[in-house]
Amino acid sequence: MTPQFHPRRELGRTGFRATQLGIGDLADRNVPLADCVKTIHRALEAGLNLIDTAPSYENGYSEEIVGTALKGRREGVFLIDKIDDLENPVAPQVAASLQRLGTTPDLFVFHGVCTLEQWRKLRFDELSGRRGISCHNPEVLRVAIPSGHCDVVMFPVGAYVDDRYVTEILPLARHHNVGTVCFKTFGAGKLLGDTEGYNQPLSNRPRGKLSSGGSDAGGATLPRLSVAECLRYTLTLDPDVTLLGMSFPNEQDAVFAAAREFKPLTPVQLADTRRRAVAAMAGKGRCWWNPAPTPASH
Repeated sequence: MTPQFHPRRELGRTGFRATQLGIGDLADRNVPLADCVKTIHRALEAGLNLIDTAPSYENGYSEEIVGTALKGRREGVFLIDKIDDLENPVAPQVAASLQRLGTTPDLFVFHGVCTLEQWRKLRFDELSGRRGISCHNPEVLRVAIPSGHCDVVMFPVGAYVDDRYVTEILPLARHHNVGTVCFKTFGAGKLLGDTEGYNQPLSNRPRGKLSSGGSDAGGATLPRLSVAECLRYTLTLDPDVTLLGMSFPNEQDAVFAAAREFKPLTPVQLADTRRRAVAAMAGKGRCWWNPAPTPASH
């Protein structure tokens, strides 16, 4: 595959020049390891040069996939791994990840830091090299970014996220030269289809209501956005890296096509996409990446 994407700009102060799209978690124990590895290889061959994993993604399977995929292809790839257990010592967790990966990540982040109390207890002194956090709380990010502890922060940016991620956190990270690797472009899949997130079925599925998108095999289709609409929204907001879980070739092709054809949205178009995202999220369960939602926080 001829590379379609090329390094765009430095990821904060890491010194690494990253592509606009990154390779997110694609681990699925129902899919053979060899097929998952081929999917990563396909993304690498398209030019993507940042990949994210974590021990908790399918109980280590994601790290195993990534480690296998990067054998002989490690050079020029920025690898992010995570510290899942925020309460206990870091060293044993790092050692276990290194064993599964067979290589050393370029960045470790503390995973899922959701409260200021968690933030204050993080063991940064036990973690050498580049460091950061992934976070579902703008209040925590507001403290973390200027702290000097984080080279990179990971947080949601998409058509249905708390406004503070966009209006406060992205500009704050740019000001402090902290890299931004952002997720939830598709709202855990909720913006694209009838799911409560990550392909989980709706617990209270409406029947008989059809949107302009037509009907599916279940007899109902809730409002939804397209891959291109979601991606165009996030790319317009311009985080350093937009992290996407493209688990199959058809998903990769849809994302790659949308990225190649990208044109920034106008303020009116951004507002319209947010409005339709609210409708697409209705009845699809909790959005855990949005703390204390208010009518003004999407």
